[in-house]
Amino acid sequence: MCIFAFGLVLSSCASRPEGVLIPVPVNEPSVSKVDLLVATTRLPTYDPRTLFSGERGSLIVTDIGISIPPDKNRTVGQVQWPKKLPANPLKDFTTYRVAGLEQKAGEKKWLDDHVSANGNVMIFVHGFNNTFEDSVYRFAQIVHDSQAKVAPIIFTWPSRASIFDYNYDKDSTTYSRDALEEVIRTAAAHPKVKDITIMAHSMGTWLTMESLRQIAIRDGRIMPKVKDVILASPDLDVDVFSQQWLVMQKKPPKMTIFVSQDDRALKVSRRIAGNIDRLGQINPGEEPYRSALEATGITVIDLTKLKVGDRLNHGKFAESPEVVQLIGKRLVAGQTITDSDIGLGERIGAVALGVGQGVGSAASVAVSAPIAIFDPTTRRTYNQQIDRFGQAVGGTFESATGQ
Repeated sequence: MCIFAFGLVLSSCASRPEGVLIPVPVNEPSVSKVDLLVATTRLPTYDPRTLFSGERGSLIVTDIGISIPPDKNRTVGQVQWPKKLPANPLKDFTTYRVAGLEQKAGEKKWLDDHVSANGNVMIFVHGFNNTFEDSVYRFAQIVHDSQAKVAPIIFTWPSRASIFDYNYDKDSTTYSRDALEEVIRTAAAHPKVKDITIMAHSMGTWLTMESLRQIAIRDGRIMPKVKDVILASPDLDVDVFSQQWLVMQKKPPKMTIFVSQDDRALKVSRRIAGNIDRLGQINPGEEPYRSALEATGITVIDLTKLKVGDRLNHGKFAESPEVVQLIGKRLVAGQTITDSDIGLGERIGAVALGVGQGVGSAASVAVSAPIAIFDPTTRRTYNQQIDRFGQAVGGTFESATGQ
């Protein structure tokens, strides 16, 4: 029964033509182009149609360019796969460049060429059941739709892209911890890089947290250039996450977690994992999570009420135009989510918990209910939020002073 449910919930998309990674010329001036640095621990296939398999190999870096159709010809939040090859750049996502790079030296040269004056880099780590091309095209979509002004790096680990290989994929994330750490360190060491945002989805959040945990253990802290960590629908045991977080307590990066209680993929994962809550499915407004999150200063954005085309409710962060732009325009820019210009109203409950983010700031009074304050339809909860915030500040003050 569990296997059947797993297949139902996590089945992949309909078949598409093999060979989308074979570069074709793209000369259309109306398309957008996204240049990605792709770091992978997948085993090369030496086949230009696929490039890399789901088996395990050593760290390899590649420069891949993807073109995105004009906005009038596509739906924001969706990857438009070609129905036949060669792809039509005016209608389809299209690969226009694939170039192998020398490890470390190649990554440094790519950063030389792609890091802009703002110095922002985003590293994306995909989730379970992803082929190489799945992960590359999805991140190109996120970069384009978010309008994030970043040099985009994707770390793609060995997923067999099969619903029956959950445990293999999980072990592959563990296998890839050192390689992701190396990619992060190389980016942080580059003189043009000022800020690094790491965004991980689903099972990729385990890999991300483990790599950051290793860095904290080796160095005593996370390097200061890693400013933001975004965990989207994290397929992560809540108890394990708490232990990983404890290791990062010395000047941790700002952390944002996207959760949704209707995430069907995480419901299945919870059963497989011994019925322990998954971090991406918690209700941040209920105990014991509210108090724990208030103590850490972690921002949690609850997407449960947000409806998108994803029948699994597992990819809301990428498929919702509002949320993906929130990532690009606000979170990557290091801004706190405390005002109404994110424009989601009651469809999203943003719970920015943790007095550590707000004490001493005029904006701190808004931090635990940013949308309720500005949205008339939810303003009725404002006083309750203010009371909770005041109690949290009072408890923190008493703890700090010993009173």
